[in-house]
Amino acid sequence: MPAVTSERGELALVLHSHMPYVEGFGTWPFGEEWLWEAIATSYLPLLDVLGGGAPITLSLTPVLCDQLEAPGVGERFLRFLRDVRAHTHQLDLEGCRAGAPDLIPELEASAADYRWADERFSALGGDLLGALRPHAAWTSAATHAVLPLLATDAGVRLQLEVAVDSHRRRFGGWNGGLWLPECAHAPWLDTLLEEAGVRATCVDLTDVLGPGAPGHLRPLRSDAGPLLVPLDRGTIELVWSNRGYPAHGAYRDYHHHTVHHHTPWANDGRPYDRAAARALAREHAADFVGRTLARLDAARTELGTPGLCVCALDTELLGHWWHEGPWWLQAVVEEARTQGLALGRLDDALGRCEPAPAPPDLPVTTWGSPRDLATWSAPAVAELAWSARAAELRVLTAGAEAGPRALRELLALQASDWAFMVTRGLAGDYPRRRARDHAQALDAALGIGSADPALRHLAPSLHVAGLPEG
Repeated sequence: MPAVTSERGELALVLHSHMPYVEGFGTWPFGEEWLWEAIATSYLPLLDVLGGGAPITLSLTPVLCDQLEAPGVGERFLRFLRDVRAHTHQLDLEGCRAGAPDLIPELEASAADYRWADERFSALGGDLLGALRPHAAWTSAATHAVLPLLATDAGVRLQLEVAVDSHRRRFGGWNGGLWLPECAHAPWLDTLLEEAGVRATCVDLTDVLGPGAPGHLRPLRSDAGPLLVPLDRGTIELVWSNRGYPAHGAYRDYHHHTVHHHTPWANDGRPYDRAAARALAREHAADFVGRTLARLDAARTELGTPGLCVCALDTELLGHWWHEGPWWLQAVVEEARTQGLALGRLDDALGRCEPAPAPPDLPVTTWGSPRDLATWSAPAVAELAWSARAAELRVLTAGAEAGPRALRELLALQASDWAFMVTRGLAGDYPRRRARDHAQALDAALGIGSADPALRHLAPSLHVAGLPEG
């Protein structure tokens, strides 16, 4: 087996794990079932990859951790597996025996997946967050707010201080890695990031440096101090794009469902063949590693130094949206060893890189589509952005009298998820209703001066951080 060194450059796989705050806010079709599915199909399978010592960087948002450690979450998850998923699979199997027997093997295998999730979760004593603790390296803003859209420095500080305090409380330490929600970066944030102890964050500079530019493979040092680590969009799009690996005909079709919302078809319309899909995932892993090596080799020639290729993905892509994703990820780790690709955790890899100065006058950037703030601030969702900013100013005006309930409602209102769902046409009126209800609850909290949080388990570290000044 070839020695794995960093002489040709290095790959950092970053998995950003996030779930909007759905605890206590509906179940199906919108609400807690999103969390249950992510646990069963993404987070638990990921544990098996991470447990093998894979050098992968795991980012966990505080709001996801809030929900994973909430009282009763394990019991509700197991009820979902044992009552809902077991029953719906049985109903679909009965229907297929009468008219679509070719779908039975995959439905039986799918039912077994949920039984496996039950066994895996139970073996952890219901403590998924504890099982993830050894791998949790990076945090994010408290409720995944698009920080450049906040109204004040104090609002940004609140998101950052709650995040850092909650991460340290849960995981015992922090090396300064922070995932900017939606990779939304503005240069004026860098000073606030530095104040919060942020050492590094990821940015999408595709439209700044140009697609495929070698500069995407070299960290940048901002004037304020934090490292700005460019994502390599070309590498990411091998996986996450309309023409990426998950679109292959042999993989399981996420979009077409049975009566009870199961997915026994492949993308090409045929009954799903697990063995064929798993073999293809290994082929695609080998292709990914080979292309990454070629990308690093080409960039090194122009950079004059080994590059750092950062491929960042939403964790929930692997398993939930792309059923074969965990198989592919495990195969990438194995193929990297076989093909001699250095694979490292991002914090470690940054210690082996000499950053370049950040370009002057960087624009506001995101990894949205387009790579600006439009997904969260365009006319279709402008009222959500203005509502959150106005609420932030009302809370700051109230000062210390705002109380923890109002602060928690503000944090919930600031989440990027509501505007994202509206822009993408997801979840019906659920996101607008959530934003409206949090704004109304915030006003009620300011009016009655209540310290009793209506939200069940959002930002339990809020009492540590309090309301920043300034």
